[in-house]
Amino acid sequence: MHQPARWGLGAAGAGITVILGLELTSFGEMNPFRRTISEHGLGPDGWIFGLGVGLLAAGSVAIGVSLARKRLAGIFGTVALMGWSVGLFLAAWFEKHDWSVGPSLSGNIHRVGSFVAFLCLPLAAVIIARPWRHRERTRATVAAFGLGICSVLWVVGIGAAVVIGAGEGLPWYRVMPLGLVERGLAVTEVAALLALGVWAAAKRLDPAEPAPAPARAGLAGDRLARAADEV
Repeated sequence: MHQPARWGLGAAGAGITVILGLELTSFGEMNPFRRTISEHGLGPDGWIFGLGVGLLAAGSVAIGVSLARKRLAGIFGTVALMGWSVGLFLAAWFEKHDWSVGPSLSGNIHRVGSFVAFLCLPLAAVIIARPWRHRERTRATVAAFGLGICSVLWVVGIGAAVVIGAGEGLPWYRVMPLGLVERGLAVTEVAALLALGVWAAAKRLDPAEPAPAPARAGLAGDRLARAADEV
């Protein structure tokens, strides 16, 4: 198993566990249909939410490094996956708007980071795992590509709701159950990320890559020995 991919899956899994724990412990206090996941970042225990999102972002970087080293991501796929990671780091570090106080610079940065992350991951999954780019298909690549398409559809649906809301003179967050939609998008995108991570962990290094120096030296020695035997 490729080491960066293993670290990435471990960090992402730890981050997901932290966020899922927050969701379960606050189930009776927060309406998941209307309140977004980032609500966990407000208050004195907000650092726990930041830790979970930060671990997910760090795991995404490690998975991206593994995919890049194995020449599976390409330039655009790597940039899109790193965009997702940077967006998550921004969302983890900066708190969302606390509307009981009013808008803030931190909330604006948080919103931009969340937007970048949710937009970049579907692109990364579709670009990296698209079936016509790779000769062999695995369950992980098919899952990553399919989940990437589903994520794109989520984003398109949210965009359509924004347009409808603007046409009806309604705030876009009132047109749909924002918390539920965001959670559905988040689950789909994180699943796509994990599928990419599993693929990176299982895929061997490109045979076209140069072998390590000791291996090349051993190979040269074997060739010399065979040549001596033939003489």
